[in-house]
Amino acid sequence: MNSLWINNSFLDFDWQKLGMTILNSLIYIVLVLIIARVAYGLAIYLLRRMLLDHRGKKLLDERKANTIFSLLKSMAFYLIAFTAIIHVLKHLFSFDTGTLLASASVLGVALGFGSQSLVKDIIGGFFILFEDQFSVGDYVQTGQFSGVVEETGIRATHLRDWGGELHIIPNGSITAVTNYSRGKMRALVDIQVPYDEDLDKAMAVMHTVCEQVGIEFGDKIIDPPTVQGVIQFGERNTVLRVIAFTQPNEQWSLERELRRQIHSAFLKEGIRTPQQNVFVTNPIKDSSG
Repeated sequence: MNSLWINNSFLDFDWQKLGMTILNSLIYIVLVLIIARVAYGLAIYLLRRMLLDHRGKKLLDERKANTIFSLLKSMAFYLIAFTAIIHVLKHLFSFDTGTLLASASVLGVALGFGSQSLVKDIIGGFFILFEDQFSVGDYVQTGQFSGVVEETGIRATHLRDWGGELHIIPNGSITAVTNYSRGKMRALVDIQVPYDEDLDKAMAVMHTVCEQVGIEFGDKIIDPPTVQGVIQFGERNTVLRVIAFTQPNEQWSLERELRRQIHSAFLKEGIRTPQQNVFVTNPIKDSSG
Protein backbone atom coordinates (compact mmCIF):
# COMPACT_ATOMS: atom_id res chain seq x y z
CA MET A 1 0.00 0.00 0.00
CA ASN A 2 2.75 2.43 0.99
CA SER A 3 4.76 1.42 -2.06
CA LEU A 4 1.78 2.09 -4.30
CA TRP A 5 1.25 5.53 -2.74
CA ILE A 6 4.90 6.45 -3.20
CA ASN A 7 4.82 5.39 -6.84
CA ASN A 8 1.67 7.43 -7.50
CA SER A 9 3.15 10.49 -5.77
CA PHE A 10 6.33 10.12 -7.76
CA LEU A 11 4.40 9.93 -11.03
CA ASP A 12 2.05 12.80 -10.14
CA PHE A 13 4.87 15.15 -9.13
CA ASP A 14 5.40 18.05 -11.52
CA TRP A 15 9.02 17.38 -12.48
CA GLN A 16 8.88 19.89 -15.30
CA LYS A 17 8.06 22.68 -12.87
CA LEU A 18 10.92 21.61 -10.58
CA GLY A 19 13.32 21.55 -13.50
CA MET A 20 12.25 25.03 -14.61
CA THR A 21 12.63 26.33 -11.05
CA ILE A 22 16.15 24.92 -10.76
CA LEU A 23 17.05 26.26 -14.21
CA ASN A 24 15.71 29.73 -13.38
CA SER A 25 17.65 29.73 -10.09
CA LEU A 26 20.87 28.73 -11.82
CA ILE A 27 20.38 31.42 -14.47
CA TYR A 28 19.69 34.01 -11.75
CA ILE A 29 22.80 33.02 -9.78
CA VAL A 30 24.96 33.18 -12.91
CA LEU A 31 23.55 36.62 -13.78
CA VAL A 32 24.21 37.89 -10.25
CA LEU A 33 27.80 36.61 -10.41
CA ILE A 34 28.33 38.24 -13.81
CA ILE A 35 26.89 41.55 -12.62
CA ALA A 36 29.01 41.39 -9.46
CA ARG A 37 32.12 40.69 -11.51
CA VAL A 38 31.37 43.57 -13.89
CA ALA A 39 30.61 45.90 -10.97
CA TYR A 40 33.90 44.98 -9.29
CA GLY A 41 35.84 45.51 -12.50
CA LEU A 42 34.13 48.88 -13.03
CA ALA A 43 34.89 49.94 -9.45
CA ILE A 44 38.56 49.00 -9.86
CA TYR A 45 38.70 50.88 -13.18
CA LEU A 46 37.21 54.05 -11.67
CA LEU A 47 39.47 53.85 -8.60
CA ARG A 48 42.50 53.38 -10.83
CA ARG A 49 41.52 56.36 -12.99
CA MET A 50 40.98 58.62 -9.99
CA LEU A 51 44.02 57.58 -7.95
CA LEU A 52 46.65 56.09 -10.26
CA ASP A 53 46.09 57.60 -13.71
CA HIS A 54 49.28 59.42 -14.69
CA ARG A 55 47.67 61.25 -17.59
CA GLY A 56 45.54 63.49 -15.43
CA LYS A 57 46.42 65.72 -12.51
CA LYS A 58 47.07 63.59 -9.47
CA LEU A 59 45.91 64.78 -6.07
CA LEU A 60 48.15 62.41 -4.09
CA ASP A 61 51.72 61.21 -4.38
CA GLU A 62 52.22 57.82 -5.98
CA ARG A 63 52.80 55.75 -2.84
CA LYS A 64 49.88 57.30 -0.97
CA ALA A 65 47.62 56.77 -3.98
CA ASN A 66 48.70 53.11 -4.24
CA THR A 67 47.95 52.56 -0.55
CA ILE A 68 44.46 54.10 -0.73
CA PHE A 69 43.76 52.19 -3.96
CA SER A 70 44.75 48.91 -2.29
CA LEU A 71 42.50 49.57 0.71
CA LEU A 72 39.48 50.71 -1.33
CA LYS A 73 39.86 47.73 -3.67
CA SER A 74 39.65 45.40 -0.68
CA MET A 75 36.57 47.21 0.65
CA ALA A 76 34.87 47.13 -2.77
CA PHE A 77 35.41 43.37 -3.02
CA TYR A 78 33.81 42.67 0.37
CA LEU A 79 30.88 45.04 -0.28
CA ILE A 80 30.05 43.64 -3.73
CA ALA A 81 30.46 40.04 -2.55
CA PHE A 82 28.14 40.66 0.42
CA THR A 83 25.52 42.30 -1.81
CA ALA A 84 25.63 39.40 -4.28
CA ILE A 85 25.20 36.84 -1.50
CA ILE A 86 22.21 38.76 -0.11
CA HIS A 87 20.47 38.77 -3.52
CA VAL A 88 21.11 35.06 -4.11
CA LEU A 89 19.77 34.08 -0.67
CA LYS A 90 16.74 36.30 -1.16
CA HIS A 91 15.94 34.62 -4.49
CA LEU A 92 16.51 31.05 -3.30
CA PHE A 93 14.72 31.24 0.05
CA SER A 94 12.35 34.20 -0.51
CA PHE A 95 13.82 36.14 2.41
CA ASP A 96 12.71 39.68 3.05
CA THR A 97 15.75 41.90 2.58
CA GLY A 98 15.03 43.98 5.67
CA THR A 99 14.57 40.90 7.83
CA LEU A 100 17.72 39.35 6.40
CA LEU A 101 19.76 42.47 7.04
CA ALA A 102 18.38 42.73 10.57
CA SER A 103 19.27 39.09 11.18
CA ALA A 104 22.70 39.71 9.74
CA SER A 105 23.13 42.68 12.10
CA VAL A 106 22.16 40.59 15.12
CA LEU A 107 24.42 37.79 13.93
CA GLY A 108 27.21 40.29 13.35
CA VAL A 109 26.90 41.59 16.91
CA ALA A 110 26.95 38.02 18.23
CA LEU A 111 29.97 37.12 16.15
CA GLY A 112 31.65 40.37 17.10
CA PHE A 113 32.24 39.14 20.63
CA GLY A 114 33.98 36.07 19.26
CA SER A 115 35.91 37.80 16.48
CA GLN A 116 37.56 40.69 18.25
CA SER A 117 40.79 40.02 16.35
CA LEU A 118 39.00 40.69 13.04
CA VAL A 119 37.65 44.01 14.31
CA LYS A 120 41.11 44.83 15.66
CA ASP A 121 42.63 44.13 12.23
CA ILE A 122 40.14 46.41 10.46
CA ILE A 123 40.63 49.26 12.93
CA GLY A 124 44.39 48.80 12.71
CA GLY A 125 44.21 49.08 8.92
CA PHE A 126 42.41 52.42 9.11
CA PHE A 127 44.92 53.79 11.62
CA ILE A 128 47.80 52.69 9.38
CA LEU A 129 46.21 54.58 6.49
CA PHE A 130 45.21 57.78 8.26
CA GLU A 131 48.41 58.05 10.31
CA ASP A 132 50.42 57.37 7.15
CA GLN A 133 52.65 54.86 8.94
CA PHE A 134 53.74 53.33 5.62
CA SER A 135 52.64 53.19 1.99
CA VAL A 136 52.72 50.69 -0.84
CA GLY A 137 56.31 50.52 -2.10
CA ASP A 138 57.93 51.36 1.26
CA TYR A 139 60.53 49.03 2.76
CA VAL A 140 59.50 48.39 6.37
CA GLN A 141 60.19 46.08 9.28
CA THR A 142 57.57 45.00 11.79
CA GLY A 143 58.44 42.43 14.42
CA GLN A 144 60.48 39.64 12.83
CA PHE A 145 59.26 40.41 9.30
CA SER A 146 60.65 42.91 6.82
CA GLY A 147 60.11 43.64 3.15
CA VAL A 148 58.54 45.93 0.57
CA VAL A 149 54.84 46.72 1.13
CA GLU A 150 52.94 45.21 -1.80
CA GLU A 151 49.41 45.67 -0.53
CA THR A 152 47.60 47.20 2.43
CA GLY A 153 44.14 45.66 2.72
CA ILE A 154 41.29 46.23 5.12
CA ARG A 155 42.44 43.26 7.20
CA ALA A 156 46.06 42.46 6.39
CA THR A 157 49.28 43.90 4.99
CA HIS A 158 51.43 42.04 2.45
CA LEU A 159 55.24 42.32 2.68
CA ARG A 160 57.54 40.95 -0.03
CA ASP A 161 60.91 39.96 1.45
CA TRP A 162 64.24 40.18 -0.40
CA GLY A 163 64.21 36.41 -0.85
CA GLY A 164 60.83 36.55 -2.58
CA GLU A 165 58.81 35.35 0.43
CA LEU A 166 55.41 36.99 0.89
CA HIS A 167 54.54 37.80 4.51
CA ILE A 168 50.81 38.32 5.18
CA ILE A 169 50.52 40.17 8.49
CA PRO A 170 47.19 40.99 10.19
CA ASN A 171 46.92 44.74 10.72
CA GLY A 172 45.97 44.27 14.36
CA SER A 173 49.30 42.59 15.13
CA ILE A 174 51.35 45.50 13.74
CA THR A 175 52.28 47.31 16.95
CA ALA A 176 55.58 48.90 15.86
CA VAL A 177 56.95 49.69 12.41
CA THR A 178 60.41 50.72 11.25
CA ASN A 179 60.10 52.50 7.90
CA TYR A 180 63.28 52.61 5.82
CA SER A 181 61.70 54.69 3.05
CA ARG A 182 60.98 57.99 4.81
CA GLY A 183 63.38 60.93 4.86
CA LYS A 184 67.08 60.66 4.09
CA MET A 185 68.75 57.30 4.58
CA ARG A 186 72.29 56.78 5.85
CA ALA A 187 74.84 54.87 3.81
CA LEU A 188 77.74 53.66 5.95
CA VAL A 189 80.88 51.86 4.76
CA ASP A 190 83.70 50.69 7.02
CA ILE A 191 87.03 49.88 5.37
CA GLN A 192 89.76 47.92 7.18
CA VAL A 193 93.35 48.91 6.47
CA PRO A 194 96.40 47.10 7.91
CA TYR A 195 98.43 49.00 10.50
CA ASP A 196 101.58 49.11 8.37
CA GLU A 197 99.83 51.00 5.54
CA ASP A 198 99.93 54.80 5.13
CA LEU A 199 96.57 55.93 6.55
CA ASP A 200 96.85 59.44 5.09
CA LYS A 201 97.32 57.98 1.62
CA ALA A 202 94.43 55.55 2.11
CA MET A 203 92.10 58.35 3.24
CA ALA A 204 93.18 60.53 0.30
CA VAL A 205 92.32 57.71 -2.13
CA MET A 206 88.95 57.17 -0.39
CA HIS A 207 88.23 60.90 -0.59
CA THR A 208 88.83 60.85 -4.36
CA VAL A 209 86.52 57.86 -4.73
CA CYS A 210 83.82 59.60 -2.67
CA GLU A 211 83.90 62.62 -4.97
CA GLN A 212 83.63 60.42 -8.07
CA VAL A 213 80.78 58.32 -6.68
CA GLY A 214 78.95 61.46 -5.53
CA ILE A 215 78.98 62.77 -9.10
CA GLU A 216 77.85 59.42 -10.55
CA PHE A 217 74.87 59.05 -8.20
CA GLY A 218 73.73 62.62 -8.76
CA ASP A 219 70.25 63.39 -7.40
CA LYS A 220 70.08 60.08 -5.52
CA ILE A 221 72.40 61.58 -2.91
CA ILE A 222 71.27 64.17 -0.36
CA ASP A 223 74.57 64.56 1.52
CA PRO A 224 77.64 63.42 -0.51
CA PRO A 225 79.98 60.70 0.80
CA THR A 226 82.65 61.94 3.18
CA VAL A 227 85.56 60.19 4.87
CA GLN A 228 85.02 60.29 8.63
CA GLY A 229 88.54 59.04 9.40
CA VAL A 230 89.70 56.41 11.87
CA ILE A 231 86.80 55.14 13.97
CA GLN A 232 88.29 51.97 15.48
CA PHE A 233 91.52 50.07 16.11
CA GLY A 234 90.99 46.38 15.52
CA GLU A 235 93.21 43.44 16.40
CA ARG A 236 95.24 43.70 13.18
CA ASN A 237 93.64 46.54 11.21
CA THR A 238 92.53 50.13 11.42
CA VAL A 239 88.91 50.85 10.49
CA LEU A 240 88.17 53.88 8.28
CA ARG A 241 84.57 55.02 7.81
CA VAL A 242 82.71 56.67 4.92
CA ILE A 243 79.25 58.08 5.49
CA ALA A 244 76.60 59.61 3.20
CA PHE A 245 72.85 60.28 3.12
CA THR A 246 70.69 59.27 0.18
CA GLN A 247 67.13 59.22 -1.07
CA PRO A 248 64.97 56.38 0.38
CA ASN A 249 66.01 52.87 -0.70
CA GLU A 250 69.19 54.12 -2.41
CA GLN A 251 71.55 53.65 0.53
CA TRP A 252 72.34 49.99 -0.16
CA SER A 253 73.31 50.53 -3.79
CA LEU A 254 75.54 53.46 -2.77
CA GLU A 255 77.27 51.32 -0.13
CA ARG A 256 77.94 48.56 -2.66
CA GLU A 257 79.36 51.02 -5.20
CA LEU A 258 81.61 52.69 -2.61
CA ARG A 259 83.06 49.34 -1.54
CA ARG A 260 83.68 48.30 -5.13
CA GLN A 261 85.40 51.51 -6.20
CA ILE A 262 87.45 51.85 -3.00
CA HIS A 263 88.71 48.30 -3.43
CA SER A 264 89.66 48.97 -7.07
CA ALA A 265 91.40 52.25 -6.14
CA PHE A 266 93.36 50.54 -3.38
CA LEU A 267 94.60 47.91 -5.82
CA LYS A 268 95.74 50.58 -8.28
CA GLU A 269 97.56 52.57 -5.57
CA GLY A 270 99.16 49.48 -4.04
CA ILE A 271 97.32 49.80 -0.74
CA ARG A 272 96.84 46.40 0.82
CA THR A 273 93.54 45.25 2.28
CA PRO A 274 93.21 42.73 5.13
CA GLN A 275 94.02 39.14 4.21
CA GLN A 276 93.09 36.02 6.07
CA ASN A 277 95.88 33.59 6.74
CA VAL A 278 94.95 30.05 5.74
CA PHE A 279 97.07 27.26 7.26
CA VAL A 280 97.07 23.96 5.37
CA THR A 281 98.23 20.96 7.31
CA ASN A 282 99.20 17.53 6.05
CA PRO A 283 96.92 15.04 7.80
CA ILE A 284 99.15 12.08 6.80
CA LYS A 285 102.23 13.73 8.25
CA ASP A 286 100.39 14.75 11.42
CA SER A 287 99.08 11.23 11.98
CA SER A 288 102.47 9.63 11.35
CA GLY A 289 104.19 12.00 13.72
